[in-house]
Amino acid sequence: MAEVKTATIESFQFQGACVECIPYGSGHINDTFRVTCEDNGTTRRYILQRMNKNIFLNPEELMENVVGVTSWLNKKIQENGGDPERETLNIVSTKDGKSFCVDEDGEYWRAYIFIEGASTYDLVQNKEDFYQSAVAFGHFQGLLADYPAETLHETIVNFHNTVDRFAKFKKAVEEDACGRAKDVQEEINFVLEREKLAHILCDMQSEKKIPLRVTHNDTKLNNIMIDDETRKAICVIDLDTVMPGLAVNDFGDSIRFGASTGEEDERDLSKVSCSMELFDLYTKGFIEGCNGSLTKEELDMLPIGAMTMTYECGMRFLTDYLEGDHYFKVHREGHNLDRCRTQFKLVKDMEEKLEQMNEIVNKYR
Repeated sequence: MAEVKTATIESFQFQGACVECIPYGSGHINDTFRVTCEDNGTTRRYILQRMNKNIFLNPEELMENVVGVTSWLNKKIQENGGDPERETLNIVSTKDGKSFCVDEDGEYWRAYIFIEGASTYDLVQNKEDFYQSAVAFGHFQGLLADYPAETLHETIVNFHNTVDRFAKFKKAVEEDACGRAKDVQEEINFVLEREKLAHILCDMQSEKKIPLRVTHNDTKLNNIMIDDETRKAICVIDLDTVMPGLAVNDFGDSIRFGASTGEEDERDLSKVSCSMELFDLYTKGFIEGCNGSLTKEELDMLPIGAMTMTYECGMRFLTDYLEGDHYFKVHREGHNLDRCRTQFKLVKDMEEKLEQMNEIVNKYR
């Protein structure tokens, strides 16, 4: 983790003198610190982050996105009678009025007001937490429904372009850089047999049958702040991957990760399925949170979004395995292969439950 220099802390408009700066949270991408300042007996806390330039190649564009989206959310929350201090991230400007600073080593830093009395959770404590995350991500969609998504930068180009992911997968199979393809023909065929699935949402977007939206693109539970007293979700955080995309993909990624009955790298595939109870719970919360902002076509495509995101993720794990495990961190031999197999088991399970998933969506639309 990077060290925080005094000059970096002093670059921001923190109120008071810094009395503590400690590592904070469990994020794997950016280096995050909690800064405590005191001013005439008043204590204020902030989040300070070093942005990872290896992942996000253009931090200036990333921060343009964050400024645009948080400013919009702040205005909408105020209009709705909410509390913008707690319901969205609030950027702390630098002393020269910018949303970030660059230190002497060329590292990019940004700061937010710390949200007091709320916590994040890496694992679902109970089903209510999963429901709350659905409401929060749906509400995020609803508040940003009128935002001109096309004005946002792509912080990671082609991130959820499943057609592009499929092309990269085929290239990895053909090149077979590590000589692994011969041992995973069943998995390779699974992907190839479902090429049509890679095209459904991408084609609908290009034909303007479903709208381009502001999407979060990392809709996991730990990107939601939950109020310590009420246990209600209050704020969506980690806006680094906010960019133009499809609402059904945000929904689908949550289902892929949160409605599975097994761990993402579970070797015993008999333990892996898509829980219809959890799918129902999340669908209810997400549609409620969206508050009527989704089109008929988007609602129709929610189950396909879940299937597509799971298929895409499995394909990415398999691609990385074929290329030598250079993207996803692995902790054992064949780790990416185990991950891809869980995703493909989920896809197969969703295919068998598609009618049931459609019925659940129709119940809440």
